[in-house]
Amino acid sequence: MDSTQRVAIITGASRGIGAGLVGAYRKLGYAVVATSRSVDSSDPEVLAVPGDLSRPGTGADVVEHALNRFGRIDTLVNDAGAFIAKPFTDYTDEDYDAVAGVNLRGFFDISRSAIAAMLAHGDGGHLVNVSTSLVDHANSQVPAALASLTKGGLTAVTKSLAIEYAARGIRVNAVALGIIRTPMHPADTYETLAGMHPLGRIGEIDDVVEAIVYLEQARFVTGEILHVDGGQSAGH
Repeated sequence: MDSTQRVAIITGASRGIGAGLVGAYRKLGYAVVATSRSVDSSDPEVLAVPGDLSRPGTGADVVEHALNRFGRIDTLVNDAGAFIAKPFTDYTDEDYDAVAGVNLRGFFDISRSAIAAMLAHGDGGHLVNVSTSLVDHANSQVPAALASLTKGGLTAVTKSLAIEYAARGIRVNAVALGIIRTPMHPADTYETLAGMHPLGRIGEIDDVVEAIVYLEQARFVTGEILHVDGGQSAGH
């Protein structure tokens, strides 16, 4: 392992956007630590670490594996997320635990450890959080208060951490997504979902990956919430 090679941790890496990000960061020359509840890899420069980020200590364990294997952490992409769309009064305690466990506890645990590792290395770093446009553009067709509650927290903490660590060379950004063509959405819903975006289509995984790669390479950008939502946040 070249000690100058950059290292990225990708959460939610087993499928969809996360899997796309693993490939993208490898193309950028990064070694990658891929984590999800179930994940594997045949690439020697990709360390697969299975784990449930909603469980306390899992995020710290992923960071420890990354440091033991590669010796440093340069980027963390918090892609793992849980989404349950229901009327607010239909949510259960179990729904809350499931969504908050991944979206908040998972973010907190792994980000705290990753930032500590970046500070110890002294070469700066980058966090990217995956949020949703529903945070600032509520939609009556998508009752998703738990998404707004938790992902709204990520949007807020993105700016907070960007300012807290700017002088230490650590950038923190987020992408706020519209509806993306991933395994989360059945194929027979795509046409209906496309109509919810001013551009008239749903997003593709590559749309998100390209936005995150831009943020990775935009060294003067921090505290940014980049909407990748087909125009949803601008209006309809």
